[in-house]
Amino acid sequence: MLMKEYRICMPLTVDEYRIGQLYMISKHSCEQSGGGEGVEVVRNEPDIHPKYGRGQVTEKRIYLSSKLPSWAKAFVPRIFYVTETAWNFYPYTITEYTVSFLPKFKIRIDTRFENNNGNNNNVFGDTATPAENVSFLDILSDSIPEKHYKESEDLSHWHSSKTGRGPLEKGWRDNHKPIMCSYKRVYCSFEVYGFQTRTEEFIHRNIRDILLVGHRQAVAWVDEWHGLNMEEVREYERTMQEKTNSKVKLGQNNTSSRPQFSRSISMADEHTLKKMGVTTVTISDPSGSVPPNSIRHNSATE
Repeated sequence: MLMKEYRICMPLTVDEYRIGQLYMISKHSCEQSGGGEGVEVVRNEPDIHPKYGRGQVTEKRIYLSSKLPSWAKAFVPRIFYVTETAWNFYPYTITEYTVSFLPKFKIRIDTRFENNNGNNNNVFGDTATPAENVSFLDILSDSIPEKHYKESEDLSHWHSSKTGRGPLEKGWRDNHKPIMCSYKRVYCSFEVYGFQTRTEEFIHRNIRDILLVGHRQAVAWVDEWHGLNMEEVREYERTMQEKTNSKVKLGQNNTSSRPQFSRSISMADEHTLKKMGVTTVTISDPSGSVPPNSIRHNSATE
């Protein structure tokens, strides 16, 4: 199991981000959905946790077959989804990702939000994460995949008319007020011989990109959500979920000739995969290098 802790600061308060997070996730999911892929919300309802109290539980299906690296497509059905289950007991959240036909695959993300610049080395209150496993992600200067870059979300040019904040400048994390940090402890496990290391590394690279893009957008879109109350942002969330689900289902209906899979299968059972119509490729060197990442765009000025 590969564990890392990511710390992402934002020029917001924890109370503000409670609204901003819900808005950002809903809008981002809708933008990234279409053509049969994206995020389908299965349930989103209040929940009571014996330790953390009242919160919200959300279950989603994330369809992303086309986003897999070529070596992974050898044992993955043409259409499949990852199940995301999130328990939001703000300012603490738990998120888990599983795949029905890959029982040895699991991701868990524990998150805590605090009003500081990421200087709490034991925010989870158990054992401090080793320093070598901690990564600070800078929403201003860290690179993101070029396909996700938008000038309107470039925080070196951003200015909020509602809050008067922005643009961000080099060293902003040390002197900006207000400031908060999203602490995310990510556990990634894929216990399959020959694929474990590069699969876990691939997942962490993608999690890094998702975290950077999402937190940048939460800040860049602040004038869209700042001032909303919880009831208003929940209504926005419901509206966007309906729109997102429709986009995903419409795309799937247009590709209904493709085989669908519902039963669990063994990753190593190539014969079964071929019987089910899944195209496989020969993997001659399981320890081979991972295909290079997509081109990245450094969004901040040097």
